[in-house]
Amino acid sequence: MIPSKEEWMQVLELRHGKERQRAFSNATVAVCGLGGLGSNVAVSLARAGIGKLILMDFDRVDITNLHRQQYKVIQLGRPKVEALAENLREIAPYTELELHDVKITEENAPALLAEADVVCEAFDNPVCKAMLVNVVLEQMPEKYLVAGSGMAGMKSTNLIRTRRITDHFYLCGDGVSDVNDGMGLVAPRVMACAAHEAHMILRILSGELEA
Repeated sequence: MIPSKEEWMQVLELRHGKERQRAFSNATVAVCGLGGLGSNVAVSLARAGIGKLILMDFDRVDITNLHRQQYKVIQLGRPKVEALAENLREIAPYTELELHDVKITEENAPALLAEADVVCEAFDNPVCKAMLVNVVLEQMPEKYLVAGSGMAGMKSTNLIRTRRITDHFYLCGDGVSDVNDGMGLVAPRVMACAAHEAHMILRILSGELEA
């Protein structure tokens, strides 16, 4: 049985406090990239009762995604935006979802991100990461941006941390580990970085701006 929206909100308010939950419920967060980072960030934010998530990815669910991303075997081959939206609606039915099955570029990013209070960068490709960070910092400097860098390999998750780079830009990860160095991606370490991103987003929305 699906609880009513009133029941749902009462539970969240008990956990987070009314004022903080009001901030979460009124917020719009854009998650750019729905892989190991983005799919886990989206799940955490939906569970926290974020009012609206803008989900963006042009990829399809692949068997290589399943060990660290929030997808199911039965969703193989489906667009990630559709598959993740399906899963999120089972987890948090009252979070509004806006889906964009597109590749984010310098040209379309400003329009796609216009409504977002916070932008979450969650790409796998370092070139795409740099592009999005530059677009947000240069063209939308008023927006908060939370990005990820360094979560590959088997080193301690205690090395993953959140740093405040500028007033509106936060970077999560160990800042070093890269899959291009021959280090694979394991679910716990990727999820630890995603948790840092999601938690920083919630702190920003709560008015707690220090890293």
